[in-house]
Amino acid sequence: MHFLENARRVVIKLGTGVLTSGSGDLNTDVVEGIAREIAALKQRGLQVVLVSSGAVGLGRGQLGLKQRPKKLSSLQKCAAVGQSILTELWRHAFEPHGIIVGQLLLTREDVRSRKRHLAIRDLFEEMLTEGIVPIVNENDTVSAAEIKFGDNDVLSALVASMTKAQLLVILSTAPGLVDMKGSGEIVPVVESITAQIEAMAGGSGTVVGTGGMITKIQAARLAMRSGCGAFIGSGANPAIISDLFAGHATGTIFIPSRLPLGSRKRWLAWFEEPRGRLTVDAGAARALREKGSSLLAKGVTAAEGNFKRGDVVSVFGPGGEAVARGMAGFRIEELIQILGKDSDQIHTLHPDRKHVEVIHRDELVLIGK
Repeated sequence: MHFLENARRVVIKLGTGVLTSGSGDLNTDVVEGIAREIAALKQRGLQVVLVSSGAVGLGRGQLGLKQRPKKLSSLQKCAAVGQSILTELWRHAFEPHGIIVGQLLLTREDVRSRKRHLAIRDLFEEMLTEGIVPIVNENDTVSAAEIKFGDNDVLSALVASMTKAQLLVILSTAPGLVDMKGSGEIVPVVESITAQIEAMAGGSGTVVGTGGMITKIQAARLAMRSGCGAFIGSGANPAIISDLFAGHATGTIFIPSRLPLGSRKRWLAWFEEPRGRLTVDAGAARALREKGSSLLAKGVTAAEGNFKRGDVVSVFGPGGEAVARGMAGFRIEELIQILGKDSDQIHTLHPDRKHVEVIHRDELVLIGK
């Protein structure tokens, strides 16, 4: 596949279940094997980012806890103990290959804020250019939502998007996307994520991790729309990475979109936290989806939130379905006053405004199905 052949930058995500046993003990053979595989990729001229779960699991093992805690502060405690073990683990694994690693602990807020987003993107670029392997993990010691939802899968896709990677490899205890309601076999290739594909994903993670196939499908969708291919497979055998590039790995490959979103629209779609919610009528929703139009006030039926001009807001159709996200052209108080009005009426109310679109098409991205 062309995106595999042309890949120059790869993000590899490892689940907790790959790195540790059910009791939280470290699987050193897998860790060392992954380091060898990444070293081989770098020998071929590829740049690699490693998104590694495992801090909570390693901390739990170090503290002698038999079960994954449910209390937030206990999870944070495990993460605080385990993160230093995780970083040192990777440093030792890469040392025989002469590879330097650098730790990046991120929260969703770090990548949603445009200024911090750009700073982190530049940091990735500098580290990769200098041959450093970034070791990325969620900052579980302070990021309550990330611990609760366990979405390092999605974080890896955000990192792939941010770094403009051509391939995202998600390795876990799952062998790929399995058609449990049909053939019972692994789906080898997915060209688009349909309702049928989504129905195949279900269930939560293992005793040591929380991410299931659902979050992996979400990550694959995000990667695909960023122009990045994705692969989901078992990390039990680290050689699966070599097998993937050789064309005979067992797992599921997701084909990247032929019309990927640009970097700014990717940020609008996935990185920034929406500050408000707009509801539009059926005609406006259809114009956004089919014509790529700007959103005009005439089609907006309701506005909620506390946003100002330039903030990102979500757009929903009359049935509550997600349609788009974009940068608001008016603050909430102004927008409420112009709901349903046409452009001439808005110009009368705001004679100094050159543009009267609620969201200009250049600042809008479709996110619905």
